[in-house]
Amino acid sequence: MINCTINNKPIRVEKNTTIIEACKNYGIYIPSLCNLDKICNFGTCRMCVVEVEKAKTLQAACVTAVQEGMVIKTNTLKVQKMRKVLYELLLSDHKQQCLSCSRNMTCELQALGRTLGIKESRFNNNESHRKSEVSISITRDMDKCILCRRCISLCNEVQGVGILHAQNRGFDTIISAADEFDLSQTDCIYCGQCTTVCPVGALMETDATEVVKQALNNPNIHTVVQVAPAIRVAIGEEFGYPAGTPVTGKLFSALRDLGFNDIFDTNFAADLTVIEEGTEFLGRIKNAILKGQNQLPMVTSCSPGWIKYCEHNFPDHLHHLSSCKSPHMMLGSLVKSYYANKINVDPRSMFVVSVMPCTAKKFEITRDEMSIDDLHNVDAVLTTRELAALIKEAGIDFTRLPESEADNPLGFSSGAADIFGVTGGVMEAALRTAYELITSRELPFDHLHLKQIEGFDPIKEASITITDPLPAFSYLNNQTLRIAVASGAKNAEVLMKQIKEGTSPYHFIEIMGCPGGCINGGGQPRSKDPLTAQKRLEGLFAEDHRKSIRKSHNNTFVNELYEAFLINPNSHVAHEFLHTHYVRRGKFNEFLND
Repeated sequence: MINCTINNKPIRVEKNTTIIEACKNYGIYIPSLCNLDKICNFGTCRMCVVEVEKAKTLQAACVTAVQEGMVIKTNTLKVQKMRKVLYELLLSDHKQQCLSCSRNMTCELQALGRTLGIKESRFNNNESHRKSEVSISITRDMDKCILCRRCISLCNEVQGVGILHAQNRGFDTIISAADEFDLSQTDCIYCGQCTTVCPVGALMETDATEVVKQALNNPNIHTVVQVAPAIRVAIGEEFGYPAGTPVTGKLFSALRDLGFNDIFDTNFAADLTVIEEGTEFLGRIKNAILKGQNQLPMVTSCSPGWIKYCEHNFPDHLHHLSSCKSPHMMLGSLVKSYYANKINVDPRSMFVVSVMPCTAKKFEITRDEMSIDDLHNVDAVLTTRELAALIKEAGIDFTRLPESEADNPLGFSSGAADIFGVTGGVMEAALRTAYELITSRELPFDHLHLKQIEGFDPIKEASITITDPLPAFSYLNNQTLRIAVASGAKNAEVLMKQIKEGTSPYHFIEIMGCPGGCINGGGQPRSKDPLTAQKRLEGLFAEDHRKSIRKSHNNTFVNELYEAFLINPNSHVAHEFLHTHYVRRGKFNEFLND
């Protein structure tokens, strides 16, 4: 332990603790724009400067470790004046269009100005007109960038994608891909994690609200909307609800008030995914045991960011990916085929909107593989943040909305579908069904929960031994199935390298592109509360527990869909509408030859 004095108070902290961490532990606020706890400590913004006795200059609290006997003062006149000067200098190189900026009133730079009591800057604002970009998923406005480097830390240290770096030097510094390439020219996976940590409006999801409003106001277009599992425990934060509060019923009511013709639930397609992906897995493991045709481990394919990462970095191992489309693409395909025929509407007059926690979904819907007869399965993706903005713009009082249900036949779901939004949830949902289909017995764990793969550990694993299976699955008797779960591209790389090297011990692997899964997606509400992810996770499991049907194969509407349209799981019809293939990509988006 280290003894020090902060603002005349004796304090003890652990060795290697930074000044900003020590102050935070004792309830002392120090402003910072570049610091992210345990992730980013560049000390570039200098807003956290403090006085340290005997030091010649003010010290950056986020990169200065507490030393024995150190005397620190965080709020002297000298510190206050320097922070104001530093803030004004930042503002002099920042595009000051606050009223038209999507981060207005949620901007950390703006909020810090209020905290410091700054009403105007003494320095002229000479906008640099740095290069900006509007990509499929992410918009970069570099004239708003304050060079905090948070996005660099997320891209390199957390996700391991390594697209963003500081290019050039001095006043010419810009945060960009190498040689200032556009994101579309790189192997960016569009996960959007950079947009969640940007303190200003320099990094945002590419806006789709205008095209959605145009569709809603066109009487000749039949609008359909679907909502991902993670939305229901996050969007409430935009309207004052505590993180993790399930607001499913109000969410469906808000979508009706916006004017959508049909409100469906991506959870329905999550149940469908369990059936399709589970059947595919059982087929693969049967072929491996009885025929020696080994395409194991099979890897889940719900996360488009992760899929793109694999296409760039492991193009020779795409056959390990499940061929299933992600749930919202499945549902979009069904809307424009099965449902369009059911209600006698031309699918070309339909406009399908997916509300997703993910910016990579904006890229996914543009893939050539995600269309049938030149008709995109999904037409637009709104993030959680975008939908909240639409609801507010429409003057809808979300808190006073009544509860309502999604429309059928594509709106009903089991509890297993809800947990698709958390890391480990897809695997747990799949095992609830697969184990019961193999043995006719319920998954033998506490309340259907496989605790080993729940929570936020980077990589989790478990094993299940099959005993006394039904006769059709006798080849699985006494077989131990090993499974693994990873979230975040950097952790996925560990498991994929094992596959590449032929050392993977697993049969089935779940991977999600964002750390923690969809609840932490790039389109979710921004939060500095370290417990937000845990609260959202608990909210989804609460949704699971409140339902009477908690296993995907018990969804009667899914079973009726097979009888009326899909025939059987993995049938030729199911493959036409619910399955896909992938693209071999090299670095910087070059396609490899087969």
